[in-house]
Amino acid sequence: MKITLIGYGKMGREIEKAALERGHEIVLTIDIDNQADFDSPAFLSSTEVAIEFTRPESAYANYRKCFGRHIPVVAGTTGWLRHLDEIKQACLEQGQTFFYASNYSLGVNLFFAFNRHLAKRMNRFPEYDVRMEEIHHIHKLDAPSGTAITLAEDIVKNIDRKNRDTLSIESLREGEVSGIHEVVYESDADIIRIRHEAKSRKGFALGAVLAAEFIQGKTGLFTMDDLLKL
Repeated sequence: MKITLIGYGKMGREIEKAALERGHEIVLTIDIDNQADFDSPAFLSSTEVAIEFTRPESAYANYRKCFGRHIPVVAGTTGWLRHLDEIKQACLEQGQTFFYASNYSLGVNLFFAFNRHLAKRMNRFPEYDVRMEEIHHIHKLDAPSGTAITLAEDIVKNIDRKNRDTLSIESLREGEVSGIHEVVYESDADIIRIRHEAKSRKGFALGAVLAAEFIQGKTGLFTMDDLLKL
């Protein structure tokens, strides 16, 4: 594949490594200081897929620029989901291709599945309260994280006694932590914890490249459930 990376910070560089290891080509990197390259020949004529990891305030505009050239998008930025219905509409009515995940780590997406399964089981046991904790690096702007929001949504969908207002989410920003998420069930008798801890950005980068491979030749809106068949 010929890939344009939109956002060339630490995550973008990790994705570049993963893509090159899998035999792909990076034809262009676009960051805050070279926005004019959205009109460059490398973007307009050579790009087969764009992988976007930037900031919440710029993400949606970046997606629309890609859609203007019918370039498939793998979206890794969180905090923009108020525009999700517009993205769905573009995929449905214009034949666009868009892959979104709140977290591209294969391990985190298995963790999502465990979380859903446990929540369904714990719905029968009101003596257990549930809360969440998440820790990320100090550069992460959104809190709670997109991953934490996904976990929370799956909990409140499956536990009748909880909603988003009554589910406690503690969000901490410390050092260069890649990401820690924990779901805690506690009763007077005991505590049950499930936890995912990212060791580095490598897992997120690999997942994003796998997503880019997955959407080749497809149109529509896709998620990690489609990729992993969860």
